[in-house]
Amino acid sequence: TWKWVVGPMFLYLCERLVRFWRSQQKVVITKVVIHPFKTIELQMMKKGFRMEVGQYIFVKCPAVSKLEWHPFTLTSAPEEDYFSIHVRIVGDWTEGLFNACGCDKQEFQEAWKLPKIAVDGPFGTASEDVFSYETVMLVGAGIGVTPFASVLKSVWYKYCHDATNLKLKKIYFYWLCRDTHAFEWFADLLQSLEAQMQERNNAEFLSYNIYLTGWDESQATHFVVHHEEEKDVITGLKQKTLYGRPNWENEFKTIAGQHPGSRIGVFLCGPEGLADTLNKQSISNSEADPRGVHFIFNKENF
Repeated sequence: TWKWVVGPMFLYLCERLVRFWRSQQKVVITKVVIHPFKTIELQMMKKGFRMEVGQYIFVKCPAVSKLEWHPFTLTSAPEEDYFSIHVRIVGDWTEGLFNACGCDKQEFQEAWKLPKIAVDGPFGTASEDVFSYETVMLVGAGIGVTPFASVLKSVWYKYCHDATNLKLKKIYFYWLCRDTHAFEWFADLLQSLEAQMQERNNAEFLSYNIYLTGWDESQATHFVVHHEEEKDVITGLKQKTLYGRPNWENEFKTIAGQHPGSRIGVFLCGPEGLADTLNKQSISNSEADPRGVHFIFNKENF
């Protein structure tokens, strides 16, 4: 038995030593941004840190807990000189991090007062393959939109500099959220990207659909009253917020009709139920003919 056990155990110990060494490297918090709906953004720097879109890291804050590591998706783009995560305050550990960063105080916090942070990673996910397709569907549910923040930021930077070598030609972006508050921290990025595409006469590059799934009668009435305005009253975007849940069968059939003979990447960060639905739609709407349209499903969740 020991012959079969010693090899894997040696590799495991090597991996743990590498992770311990990486976690001991100095991390500097350069900026803490408080977003609406109890969400904070930590912008950090670490020597030799390199990332790709959609990757995630493990974070430990000794001031909160000396043993707990928590995974967070990177929301910054590889083109930026820092890396960032968005943390929604939903439990004891995140509440402790919120307080340790001085977000519960009204006065300005000096950099030296910010807590020490240990970072392990980055680690790869399916979202890294986004730029391998000409057409992609990005589906985020709630805070699951974070990996696509990194993707859309990277697209924005590529368009600001040189988009001629960009294989990706069309993005269908879907964001499903229960309430309006979660839109607020992400809408600025969509507004910037929307303006950038219009300036370059390529407004068709990004097609986004935002669904408010937890709507009630009063919200629906407000939606009807303001529907004819140029910009959406919730997000400030030209694309109007939709109520309810998307009809995925119609969405897949429409996209398949617009891109015949293409390999379309479907990327999800969300719950298992939605993953099952999108996986079944990807299979049923893919053609048996190798020259036909094919949907390639990819998912991630924590």
